[in-house]
Amino acid sequence: MKVSEMNPVPLLALRELVVFPQQVVPLFVGREKSVRAIEESQKENKYIMLAAQKDARTSNPGQKDIYEVGTLGEVVQLIRLADGPIKVLVEGKQRARIKKYAQEDEFMMVEVEEIEPPADVSTELKALMRSVNTTFESYVKLGKKVNPEMIMQVNAIEDPSRLADAIVVQLNIKLEDKQDILETIDPKERLEKILGHMKSEIEILQVEKRIRSRVKKQMEKTQKEYYLNEQMRAIQKELGDKDDFRNEVQDLEDQLRAKDMPDEAREKTEKEIRKLKMMSPMSAEATVVRNYVDWMLALPWHEMSESEIDIEKARGVLDSDHYGLDKVKDRILEYLAVQKLVGKVKGPILCLVGPPGVGKTSLGRSIGKATGREFVRVALGGVRDEAEIRGHRRTYIGALPGKIVQSLKKAGKSNPVFLLDEIDKMSTDFRGDPSSALLEVLDPEQNGTFNDHYLDCDYDLSKIMFVCTANTLHTIPGPLMDRMELIHLSGYTELEKLAIMKRYLVPKQLKENGIEEASVEFDQSAFVQVVRRYTREAGVRSLERVIATLCRKAAVEIVEHGEDHKVLFTAENLAKFLGQPKFRYGMSEEEHQIGTSTGLAWTEKGGELLVIETAVLPGKGRLQITGKLGDVMQESARAALSYVRSRAEMLGLPRYFYDQVDLHVHVPEGAIPKDGPSAGITMATSLISALTGIPIDKELAMTGEITLRGNVLPIGGLKEKALAAHRGGIRRICLPKENENDIEDIPATVREELEFIPVSHVDEVLYEALITSGRAGFERILDSAAIRDEILFSDLGGKEEEKNGGDSKVEAVVTH
Repeated sequence: MKVSEMNPVPLLALRELVVFPQQVVPLFVGREKSVRAIEESQKENKYIMLAAQKDARTSNPGQKDIYEVGTLGEVVQLIRLADGPIKVLVEGKQRARIKKYAQEDEFMMVEVEEIEPPADVSTELKALMRSVNTTFESYVKLGKKVNPEMIMQVNAIEDPSRLADAIVVQLNIKLEDKQDILETIDPKERLEKILGHMKSEIEILQVEKRIRSRVKKQMEKTQKEYYLNEQMRAIQKELGDKDDFRNEVQDLEDQLRAKDMPDEAREKTEKEIRKLKMMSPMSAEATVVRNYVDWMLALPWHEMSESEIDIEKARGVLDSDHYGLDKVKDRILEYLAVQKLVGKVKGPILCLVGPPGVGKTSLGRSIGKATGREFVRVALGGVRDEAEIRGHRRTYIGALPGKIVQSLKKAGKSNPVFLLDEIDKMSTDFRGDPSSALLEVLDPEQNGTFNDHYLDCDYDLSKIMFVCTANTLHTIPGPLMDRMELIHLSGYTELEKLAIMKRYLVPKQLKENGIEEASVEFDQSAFVQVVRRYTREAGVRSLERVIATLCRKAAVEIVEHGEDHKVLFTAENLAKFLGQPKFRYGMSEEEHQIGTSTGLAWTEKGGELLVIETAVLPGKGRLQITGKLGDVMQESARAALSYVRSRAEMLGLPRYFYDQVDLHVHVPEGAIPKDGPSAGITMATSLISALTGIPIDKELAMTGEITLRGNVLPIGGLKEKALAAHRGGIRRICLPKENENDIEDIPATVREELEFIPVSHVDEVLYEALITSGRAGFERILDSAAIRDEILFSDLGGKEEEKNGGDSKVEAVVTH
C-alpha cells in the first residue's frame, strides 16, 4: 500500500528507542495516548508511525519533543495485559518523515512521506560494504552479545541500505547516534558512520577484555568476593579512578568555601572547578586545571603575620645580628614606629647598596625577625626571562606562576619581608626584560593590583616589605632605581672588623666546628694580623673563611692531643696555620717618589689605592697609556697632559718640551680593568712630578676629576675611598672641595686618623703633593693673588705686555 493512501496514520512516541526498517521490536505501551494510537492502527491497516522522543522524561510529548524522521511500522501482534499496559510486536517497514500533525488531542495522527534511499551501487560502495561486514564480524566475535548467526545473515544482504539498518540495531550506541543514522539517507554515508561506531565499540570491548583477563588471573588466588572487588578496582583503573576524582573535586570545593579570598579570584576558581568536573581525570587539560586550582587555593590572599610591635625588642634583634649599619636599622625602626601609630602603612621598598660581604642579605633576614614577619628570598642573579617575575601563561605546558607568587605561597603570609637579592645582576634577552617587569612589583602605587600571567587575576603586594640588594647602581635601569629607597652600605673599618670577629664570626665558627670556647683562645694581636695581613676586602666574607680555617686547624690539634688540649692563636704563630701573609699592610710608598702618585678608586668590593706611574722618555711627543684603562680614564690622562702643557712655563718647563719627549703613564695591576674620571688630579700630579723631577709626598693620596683649566670637580664613593686609604697607611687625602660635606659619612675613628684637604684647583694639589722647593714655590703662587691673576690671564690669552710681565714673575717663583 502506498503511503499516500495510508495518510494520516497514528503516531507512537518511543522512549529511549529508535526502530529501523526490517527490525521487529516488542513494545510495552502504557501511556493513554500511545494505547489509543495502537488501537487506532488496528481499525484499518495496522500501520503506525514510530518516532523517538528527544527527552525520555517528557510524559506528554508534543510536536517539538519528537524527532521528525522515524520509521513507518506495522503492528504484527497485540496482547492486552491484565494490569493495563499493552504488549505489541511491531515491524519497521520504511523510513518516513512527518509532514504534518493532523491530530494531537486524544492521540496523535500525522501525515508522513516515505524516504527512498539512492539505488546506485558503486564500486567504492561495494568496498565499503565489505569493510563493514569484516568489522561487524570482529565486533560480534569480540562482544559475544550478538548471535553469531547474524554474521551469515548480514553477509547475505546485498542492498547497502538494508545492510546498514541490519547492523545498526546490533550496536550498543547512544540514542542520538542511532537517530542520526536513521536520518542519514545516503547508504554510503550511513555505512561510514556505522563503521566509525563499530571501531569505537571494538576498542571499548578490547579494554573490557583486558579487564576480564586481568580479573580472571586475580580470581585464581581468592574467592568470589575478592574477585568482585578486584574487578571493580580494575574497572576504576581503566576509567581513571573516577570515584577518587570526584572526591578530590569535592575536596577542592570544600577548600574554596573555607578560603578567604577576593571575589575576582573566587569567581575564577569556581569557574575552573566547574570545568574540571566535566573533564576526564586522565586528560592533560584536567591536570592543567587542577594545578591552577591548587595554586589559587594555596596562596595567602588575606592571611597576614600578626605581631606586637615592640621598638626596643626590634632594636635588640637588629643589634644582636649585625654590628654597625645604623642607617638601615634606623629606617626599619622608623617604619615600625609609623606602622604602630597609623595602624596600616604601605610596605617600604628599600635597596641596600654596598660591596660583597657587608651583610646585605643577612640583614634582610634580621629585618624579618625584627618585624615579626615571615622572610622569603629570591635570587635575581642571572635572571633574564620576564616570566620569572610575571609567570607563564597557562597556554604553555608546565606553566607556573612567577617567583613573586611562588615565594608568597612558600611564606604562607601575604605581608612577608621579601628580599630581592642581587637586583643589579639581572640581564635582558629575547625572552623579555625582567627589570621592566619589576617596575610594577616595586611601585607602591601599582603593586596593589599586581597581575601574574599564570593567575590572570590581581594580587595585592602592597602589604609586603620589599628589600633589594645590589653591589652597584650603574647596571640598574633608572626607572627601577627611582622606585626604591637607596641605602648605601660602605665597607667596614678595621675596628669594626675586629669587633665583628670577636662578637659574631669566632663564636659562630667554633659552634659549626664543634669546638668548646674554652679550648681555643685568640690573642688580640692575632685578630689584628688576620685583618691586616690575611684579608683585604670591604666586607667580612673572606675574614670568616680565614676564621673557619683556624677553627678547623684547632679541631685537628684537639683531636690529636685530647679534649683538654688548648689552642692559642697569636700573631707569631699564625703563619704556621695559615701560611705566609698574603698582603702587605699599608700600600703607601716607603720613600717619596718622582712620577709616582697615589690615587683612590671605588670598586664594587669597596675602595682601593691606585698607584699611577709616569716615565719620561726621549721621543716626539707621544703619550702612551697602559694598565687596561677604560675610555674615560684615558681621556682623563689626556686632559691632565693638556693642562700640564698649558702651564709649562709656570712649571719651569720649555715651551715646547713635549716635542722632545714621550710620556708613558702606567697604572699597575694591569690585568684589572679600571675606568672613571676621579684619577684626573692624580695623573696630573704624576706627570708634573716626572717632568719637573720633584718627588711626591708618600703619605698623600688624592681623588678628583680635572678640567683643562685645572679645576677639581667632585667625585663619588668618598667613604669607601677613605677607608681604603686608612687601610693602606695613608695619612692625608686631597679631595674636591665640593665633597667636603661627605666627610661626615666617614666613621669617626677613621676621620680622627686622617687629614682631609679640600681643594678646588690643581695648584692647591701640587702645593700639598710636591716636596721641598716645589711645595715652597706653589705656596708663594697661592699666596700672591696678583701673580695668580696674571697666570690666569696667560691661560686666557691676555695682552702681550701682561703676559710678559706674568712670565717674568712666574719664572722668578719657579727659580726660587
